[in-house]
Amino acid sequence: MKPIPSDVLGRFNNSLMQRNVPLFSRSDYRKWLLYFLDFRAKYPLPGSQADQVRLFVDKLRSKNQTVAQAGQAMDAVSLFITTEPGSDVLPRSVEQTSTVEAIAHGTKQPGYSRPVTRNSASPVKSPEMVCEPPGGLRYPAKVRRGSQYDEWRCLKKTEAPAWDAVIEKLAEEIKLRHYSRVTLRHYANWGRKFQNYLKDKDPGELSSQDVKAYLTHLAVDEKVSSSHQNLAFNALLFLFRHVLKKDFGTHKDIPRAKTSNYIPSVLCRQEIDSILAHLRHPFKLVAQLQYGCGLRISEGCMLRVKDFNFDTGMLLIRGKGQKIRTVPLPKTILPELHAQMERVKKLHDEDLGAGFSGVFLNDQLEKKYPRAAKDLVWQWFLPQESLTFVAQTKESRRYHIHDSRVQEVFGEAVRKAKLTKRVTSHTFRHCYATHMLQAGYDLRTIQTLLGHADIRTTMIYLHCLPPKPGKEVKSPLDF
Repeated sequence: MKPIPSDVLGRFNNSLMQRNVPLFSRSDYRKWLLYFLDFRAKYPLPGSQADQVRLFVDKLRSKNQTVAQAGQAMDAVSLFITTEPGSDVLPRSVEQTSTVEAIAHGTKQPGYSRPVTRNSASPVKSPEMVCEPPGGLRYPAKVRRGSQYDEWRCLKKTEAPAWDAVIEKLAEEIKLRHYSRVTLRHYANWGRKFQNYLKDKDPGELSSQDVKAYLTHLAVDEKVSSSHQNLAFNALLFLFRHVLKKDFGTHKDIPRAKTSNYIPSVLCRQEIDSILAHLRHPFKLVAQLQYGCGLRISEGCMLRVKDFNFDTGMLLIRGKGQKIRTVPLPKTILPELHAQMERVKKLHDEDLGAGFSGVFLNDQLEKKYPRAAKDLVWQWFLPQESLTFVAQTKESRRYHIHDSRVQEVFGEAVRKAKLTKRVTSHTFRHCYATHMLQAGYDLRTIQTLLGHADIRTTMIYLHCLPPKPGKEVKSPLDF
């Protein structure tokens, strides 16, 4: 495949800048242009540019490209045609689906939102609206395909004011202890489920017998897993001890599911590379950081500019429970990390020029450092393309890439790789630990790099190691 001619690439880059295409999407736009030029060179095509584009999009659909990808390719080729001398007008209908038709007519721009000027009459609202839980915590709501799904609905007001006060107090206690937002969401959800099971019984009349009845219901009637039972137990224990200030009881006679002896799935390097080959930016960079640094998916998504020290080659990670650790940066992806840093700087300049309010900060950092939200060092290393509209303050802010979106794209890449193992994004963290063990690093070092509080958590990876040569157990069929 021949590279894009320098003069064509220069005109195309200028068009990308004039159209305010985000920096994160420009590499994809150049990729579609490269594919289109290669397609036009390989196949005999009609003279009409509109027909050429139509055949190109048909070719993409035959390659099982998604509607969003076909739409983005259409937009990239449209930009290219406008810069080509003697271009004709694109057809009124290129795709049969309404989404791609909207893209072709310019009513929807794939991969980015329309630019916002400082003097806009109204703020731009992103699909991700901010839910503001009790206690001043702000988290963007998770968005699912086809509908808007508020993952913080457990903190909304209900028809039971007494329980609303309990959940609000629960959120305040969790915020006071600096627990993660995932802990808050899970504990509040189990509190609401407990409320529904008791049919809005007065919280002042709750007893340990209610807890016993509910946990027994989960184990016997619902048949939930042991992990769900333990999560419900811990959530209700926190609720009774720190919110209701009541005796929780021992509950030793409650039936519990047996804990499974879980052994994580581990991939070989070829399988990892096959998944990475089906990932695009910035999701590929998240996966590379997970495997190269042993990050959890939340840790990879929530990295900030100030966490990277390229001089020493170290990465600062804020893990579970606000525990901080450092890991070495993979030298293989240093060029990609530097390129991403430049993208963040340019996006930061564009945001400041458009009068946006900066990024989201944790706790009361913005009150302590009023300018921190707009400082470069506090910007997300993997920012979200669209802005998040804060209804309470009428501000548009930048959030980091959402972990649910990363998991969705990662799952699609795994399906395309056609692997025979169960793989999630967390599998890359398991691969990091297992491959470090195979390389000869001791458990204590790997425990520190992973941020485990207990060495027994790290010891699970001993079960993932292949047997040493000459000591493997053979099957009788191989005797």
